[in-house]
Amino acid sequence: MKKIGWIGTGVMGAPMAGRLIDAGYTLTVYNRTQAKAAPLTQKGARWAESPAACAKGQDVVFTMVGFPKDVEGVYFGTDDDTGILAAADDGTIFVDMTTTRPSLSVKIAEAAAKRGGAAVDAPVSGGDVGAQKGTLSIMAGGDRDAVDAVRPVLEHLGTQILWEGGPGTGQHTKMANQIALAGTVTGVCEAVKYGQAAGLDLDKMLKSIGGGAAGSWQMTNLGPKMASGDFAPGFFVKHLIKDLTIADAEAEDRQLHLEVLNTVLSMYKDLRRQGMGELGTQAIIAYYDARGEKVDFDE
Repeated sequence: MKKIGWIGTGVMGAPMAGRLIDAGYTLTVYNRTQAKAAPLTQKGARWAESPAACAKGQDVVFTMVGFPKDVEGVYFGTDDDTGILAAADDGTIFVDMTTTRPSLSVKIAEAAAKRGGAAVDAPVSGGDVGAQKGTLSIMAGGDRDAVDAVRPVLEHLGTQILWEGGPGTGQHTKMANQIALAGTVTGVCEAVKYGQAAGLDLDKMLKSIGGGAAGSWQMTNLGPKMASGDFAPGFFVKHLIKDLTIADAEAEDRQLHLEVLNTVLSMYKDLRRQGMGELGTQAIIAYYDARGEKVDFDE
């Protein structure tokens, strides 16, 4: 599997594709904004004028786009472009690393199988740092033989690659990840706000509690950014809203009402209404700042 098509070169997709170029794979890339793919073409990737053109003649096609509607358009086509399922050679393996609806992953897998190929839904966790370092956790659903076939490629992107089951199970696992993340990121945020109110040295506080039972990826990577007011996106607010909305819908379909998930989703939607959808998820601290809540230690 030396010939790879890569569609989506944003905050996550660009460093992941770059790692594959560095590993010696031949990449053809496409992104809606061509300038975002420039660092990859400068490293030797070939530019394609459309998703369909990117998919032709490849052994495997990776997609890392934004929203379910984007995934559907890329795979099944739009008014402006033939979908990659129709454009790719028979037997091509498709790996969608976007976080999207599990039902859409099932639909893609069924369509790929009809073309003699296979599809893998392989969302990731680890943020932009994990994408840059190749330390992502990859949750793979779909045809197991296809997962095994692309595993050597995935090993350049992540340190944990687990086959979760049939089509859609990778996405369901990612929903569980995002549900757990929702509570963690707000917990870290509230710890930072408490530390500020108590007059603590936030660097020392985060180092102290991050080394104990409260430690987490969110604590280590986002806690310092919350404390310093650095809201540059490693993972966009708008994308977390998308993920949590899918998770909420999947939970409701199973008669689950998840209180923390619902609350955090509401908080992030409030940030988006304030024009903060393009910021990083650590901007959740702005929700508390806007409320201007005080802590009275004498009550």
